[in-house]
Amino acid sequence: MKAFSPPRRLTAAFCFAATALTTLSAASSALACACGCGVFGVGTASLLPSGSGGQAFVEYDYMDQKDNRSGTARAPAADNDDKDIETSFFTVGGQYMFNRSWGVTVSAPYWARTFKTDDGGGVGTFKHSAFGDVRLTGTYTGFSADMSTGLIFGLKLPTGDFKAANFDRDTQIGTGSTDLLLGGYHLGPLTADRAFTYFAQGMWDHPVASQGGYKPGQEVNASLGVYYNGVEVPGGQVKISPVLQLIASARARDTGPEANPTGSGYSRTLISPGVELSSGEWKLYGDVGFPIYQHVNGDQLTAPVLFKLILSRGF
Repeated sequence: MKAFSPPRRLTAAFCFAATALTTLSAASSALACACGCGVFGVGTASLLPSGSGGQAFVEYDYMDQKDNRSGTARAPAADNDDKDIETSFFTVGGQYMFNRSWGVTVSAPYWARTFKTDDGGGVGTFKHSAFGDVRLTGTYTGFSADMSTGLIFGLKLPTGDFKAANFDRDTQIGTGSTDLLLGGYHLGPLTADRAFTYFAQGMWDHPVASQGGYKPGQEVNASLGVYYNGVEVPGGQVKISPVLQLIASARARDTGPEANPTGSGYSRTLISPGVELSSGEWKLYGDVGFPIYQHVNGDQLTAPVLFKLILSRGF
């Protein structure tokens, strides 16, 4: 049977996710941020293999956490000593399927972050750029002949820097933790002609070892989506595939003497329209995510919009 072949590096549409297993805690002057960086790890083509072979990719994500929130509402900026966390995420990686059942994926991030916080003597601006935490995952797609269902498992390694001066542990580029990653996906046609395809995916990130008195909360990101398989532009060299996405995330409170448990942990749902351009083995994908629901513990900085851009090539 011919393998089902979705567009590579596609962030699937109408994503669905879990809610946090945490309760609201009132903290009026907390140093806290709701990064939610794990959201960039779902809905990507590394979890949608269509046959044996490989794929290399580069990814750029951007998030500017400048809105202070408490519970489900906006809160005064004066309630949070942290004022702004602006981050550009650069990721390079590759996937290789040894056969129609087993494959591996490696991704290595590099972050450039600007952090503004009030340390009691006024608002200071601090910049830091460094490599982040590498992810190594395996993929099993042997449940069906068309590879439409897959299991993802692996580790996030503590390769990122978590000792930068003037940064709190929850704003460091690296977490210092080794995390177990476990997830899966399923996809299939919505229409007989396969013009529309649905997609469901989930990933659980569970820290199993930590350093320096800080253990990040476990996190779940999940998605449920639909996309149109594409319209060819005149000449047939490029295909355009519109995407609509709904993504939800949940993170438990951080723990440890260097953590801020009253000002960490959240749940969030995003709606994210996007588009993919494909030509031969090349794919270019981009989307913009807008929060439609947010709930944070204490006071935390959140981003009003998230951006993603991915360029990939199969081989």
